[in-house]
Amino acid sequence: MVQIPERPAPGAPPVRINLYSDTQTRPSAAMKAAMMEAELGDEQHGDDPTVHALCDRMAALLGKEAAVFLPSGTMANVIAVNVHCRNGDEVLAHETAHILTSEAGTHAAIAGVQIHPLRGPRGMFDADALRAAIRPRSRHSPEQTLLEIEQTANIGGGAVWPLATLTELTGIARDHGWSTHMDGARLMNACVAAGIPAAEMCAGFDSVWLDFTKGLGAPLGAVLAGSQEFIDRAWRWKQRLGGSMRQAGICAAACLYALDNNVDRLAEDHANAKALAAGLRQIEGVVVEEPDTNLVFFDPTGAGMAPAALQAALRGEGIAVSGLGGRLRACTHLDVDAPMIEAALGTIRRLLRG
Repeated sequence: MVQIPERPAPGAPPVRINLYSDTQTRPSAAMKAAMMEAELGDEQHGDDPTVHALCDRMAALLGKEAAVFLPSGTMANVIAVNVHCRNGDEVLAHETAHILTSEAGTHAAIAGVQIHPLRGPRGMFDADALRAAIRPRSRHSPEQTLLEIEQTANIGGGAVWPLATLTELTGIARDHGWSTHMDGARLMNACVAAGIPAAEMCAGFDSVWLDFTKGLGAPLGAVLAGSQEFIDRAWRWKQRLGGSMRQAGICAAACLYALDNNVDRLAEDHANAKALAAGLRQIEGVVVEEPDTNLVFFDPTGAGMAPAALQAALRGEGIAVSGLGGRLRACTHLDVDAPMIEAALGTIRRLLRG
């Protein structure tokens, strides 16, 4: 049976500190104003100037020839896999990658590919793990055609793949004739944390996308970039999947606003995440993973409360966190400030003492 997302329980207090996800952000008044003032056209017909401006800017930012505006990041992954692969091909990715854990089996259902899960700490694998997964060419084996990387690694704790590792992995892929794809949902978090320009971070990848609905604060939208030939083929899949839009410039304007105003400030989210991790680490029994970016994973079991129990207790106090991989995840973003971090820490301390 398919699980239907639940509405808030009757009588549940409103969320006052939302650490559930950076997808929970709301457009600011200034972003809404930019949306209302956007010049619009029919995106599917190719005459929305704001969409064109966003795609041109993103292609330049990511160092690619062309880009396409899409409703969601999941659609970007689905399109990329379908362009790079044929039915029966094999994709190599980390065992906790979003394409394997969080996209409803769509790559098997639509692309007809299988995903070879690779292991490694913090959602990342190294060159030895990749080489060990290489299959001898045989008519009995699937053809390996695509290497996929998720930057940052979500279930890995928001970890940032080092550029040297990415360069080594994409070099192996090129040596074997594979395509390369970066799931860049939180790519700008990685770039801000590492101090590396986006184009340099994804230089070795044939395709890459950026999600605007997470730390960048837009209500919807992702941009997928690659060669002109890749984007031409991506457009056919966008049409097939129902991703072609009409006056999409109203949403593209929010993304342009985010690029102008919400990238550099990601450093604030990272600082708040480190402050939260430091405070949690001071609570006896709480196991905390040191954050690279804006995701803080922690386990309160040693402090006497199961993760699910603490999550429910916090929700009763108007504080939302998520449960992921047997631990809790707190995600900082532009709607969470330093005083909220201190307030959340105080509530967690009180609940665990109780």
